[in-house]
Amino acid sequence: MLDSHTHLDIVGTDPSGQIAAAEAVGVDRVVQVGVDVASSHWSVHLAEQHPGVLAAVALHPNDAPRLPDLDEALREIETLAAHPRARAVGETGLDYYRTGDDGRARQEQSFRAHIAIAKRYNRTLMIHDRDAHADVLRVLDEEGAPERVMMHCFSGDREFALDCVKRGYFLSFAGTVTFENARELREAAAVTPLESMLVETDAPFLTPTPYRGRPNGPYLIPLTVRALADLTGADLAEVCGAISANGEKMFGPWSP
Repeated sequence: MLDSHTHLDIVGTDPSGQIAAAEAVGVDRVVQVGVDVASSHWSVHLAEQHPGVLAAVALHPNDAPRLPDLDEALREIETLAAHPRARAVGETGLDYYRTGDDGRARQEQSFRAHIAIAKRYNRTLMIHDRDAHADVLRVLDEEGAPERVMMHCFSGDREFALDCVKRGYFLSFAGTVTFENARELREAAAVTPLESMLVETDAPFLTPTPYRGRPNGPYLIPLTVRALADLTGADLAEVCGAISANGEKMFGPWSP
């Protein structure tokens, strides 16, 4: 099994210990995700040091409107995206929960630039979408999506899930799918084909039940995977095999 989206730089403990704890429960691959220039550099460096780690590099949508020189930051991200251990451009996208009207044009400018970078380097596009479903799809349709698109921490309902699957996008489910109040999200997971499904922690956030309130980590992926097996009605081994294969399709081989 893999964790398709994690932030070991902010988990607060030694990343090597987090990687070892995950491996002990069968989570042998992770994608370490950058959200700014510094964490993107850190992610690539970690991926250079650990064969079970690949990197994703990007400017977070909430940060893009605040940067004094967005173009220069994007040039740094593009340089990192060319690294052989950087297999995804993200997390990028749109966030209307924390960014108001005054920052949305800049946010969309950054999103479009990330899409172009992903296409130039044949990288998976890893999308952050919060309260912006329609505009995320609009921008992808207008720009032309890269070959591989992953909806990180999928947060939509059944209809939005089907729209994304129809477009060929992969939906990555986090620990939120285990929350009691996440009925619409569970309905979305139930209609997502296994061949379109990924799983993630978004650690240290979104810790699955029954450990809500504690910092998350890749070692807790099995709780979310079991929830997805229950929701889809598929055999656990089948779910594990499908998600593992999807990870290889999306990010390529982890071994150097």
